[in-house]
Amino acid sequence: MEAFLVSISTVGIAEIGDRTQLLSLVLACRYRQPLPITAGILVATLANHSVAAFLGRWIGGTLTPAILDGAVGLSMLAMGLWTLRPDKLDEESPGVKRGAFMATTIAFFIAEIGDKTQIATIGLAAAYPALAAVIAGTTSGMLLANIPVVFLGKSFAERLPMKAIHYGAACLFAGLGVLFLARAFMH
Repeated sequence: MEAFLVSISTVGIAEIGDRTQLLSLVLACRYRQPLPITAGILVATLANHSVAAFLGRWIGGTLTPAILDGAVGLSMLAMGLWTLRPDKLDEESPGVKRGAFMATTIAFFIAEIGDKTQIATIGLAAAYPALAAVIAGTTSGMLLANIPVVFLGKSFAERLPMKAIHYGAACLFAGLGVLFLARAFMH
C-alpha cells in the first residue's frame, strides 16, 4: 500500500503544471471528446509507466544525466513540431472518436518519454519491489492531474484562441527542448 500511496502522490504533484496538462488541454479543445481522450491517457500512461517501472528495476542506475537530458530535449522539440502540424482530421468524420483516442495515446506516450513523471516512475520502481503498486499509483496520479483539464478544456473550447494555444505550446516545447539539449551538452 505504501508503494501505491507514495507513487500516486509523487506523480499527482509532479504532474501539476507539466507539459502533459497543456497537451490535455490542446487535445480536449481539438476533439471535444473527453472519454476517448481519457481512455487514451490511461492506455498511454499504463504502457509508458510499465516500461519505466521495468526499466527502473533493470537499468535505472545506468543512465547518465547527459543521455537523459538529451532524450528529454529531443522529445520536447518533437512535441513542439507536432503541435504546429496542421490537423487533417475532419471534425464530422465517423472516425473522430478513434482519432481522438489514437491521437491522445500516441501523443501522451511520446510526451511522457523522459518526462519527470517517467523518471519518478523509474525511481519508485527501483525503490519499491511492488511494481504493480508503483504502476497503478503513477497511472492514477497522472489521471487525477489530467482528467480535470480534459473536462474543463472541453467546457472552454469555444472561447479559447486555439491558434495562439498551439503556437504558445510549440514555443514552450521548443524552449524546453533547447534548455534540455544545452544541459545535455554541459554534462
